[in-house]
Amino acid sequence: MRADATTLNPRDRTARQQRVVLVTGPSGAGRSTAIRALEDLGFEVIDNLPLSLVPRLLDGLTRPTPVALGLDTRNRDFSAATVIDLIDRLTRDPAYACEVLFLDCGTERLEARYNETRRRHPLSGEGTPGDAIRIEQGLLTTIRSRADVLIDTTDLSPHDLRAEIGRFFDAREGAGLTLSVQSFSYKRGTPRGIDMMFDCRFLANPHWVDTLRPFDGRDPQVRSFVMSDPRYAEFFERVRDLILFALPAQVEEGKSHLAIGFGCTGGQHRSVTIAENIADALAQAGWPVSKRHRELERRDAAHALSAAAERGKGAA
Repeated sequence: MRADATTLNPRDRTARQQRVVLVTGPSGAGRSTAIRALEDLGFEVIDNLPLSLVPRLLDGLTRPTPVALGLDTRNRDFSAATVIDLIDRLTRDPAYACEVLFLDCGTERLEARYNETRRRHPLSGEGTPGDAIRIEQGLLTTIRSRADVLIDTTDLSPHDLRAEIGRFFDAREGAGLTLSVQSFSYKRGTPRGIDMMFDCRFLANPHWVDTLRPFDGRDPQVRSFVMSDPRYAEFFERVRDLILFALPAQVEEGKSHLAIGFGCTGGQHRSVTIAENIADALAQAGWPVSKRHRELERRDAAHALSAAAERGKGAA
């Protein structure tokens, strides 16, 4: 996700402005999931409408319900120039509060998704899915540069994407601040969209203990080992207190979602233990919180694919 993405604060919109979110991105990046998530947030969703009909739809449209329009390259009249013209028109018109949500995804991951589902890419001709993906990415380059919110879905599950959509677009009255606490491996890079990040690599590493190496930071023995480090208690307390201190200010700022990340070398032991304990502490303080362990999810997904492949061999 773009770190400096800006969205219109719901409190800054006038009651007379019609909120319009334009949703687009390469095929396979999660546009359908995003559209459904916006619908669940109270948006009136119109997907895959021909671009030539959008002005007619929007002319004179004034209602309290926000509108989300899904823009698809499969439309016959789709072009980057037409979309840019639409963005410019809505941005200039004070009757609208327009935002562009662009869902991006790495080329290799898009290819893998098409190979897994065996779906045909909508722009496929005689070439490979990879060729079609790169053509589409080229068509969308100028639109991507105009995004108000850019979410990279390469490493996101549908559940994670829905949470990110809620983070930026949930303007419902009474919607509170929700927290997600994540662990990750620095070797695989830092997660996108993290608001607060903490490095746990200075703590004692269970990886170097043969009996603990196969387990992860949720295991009682591993947790006990990590927490026995003399530096652990003070680190945990300072981080917990800092987060709890900042949360009320985040609510006042109008944030609806805050992502907190803890990283270590492999993302299996120390960061998992800290993330589990911090999430528990925040929940005990009354904050709604979810947990995600990125590297453990990768491992579990790899095991599931391997098991499915073995079952397939057996059936053959």
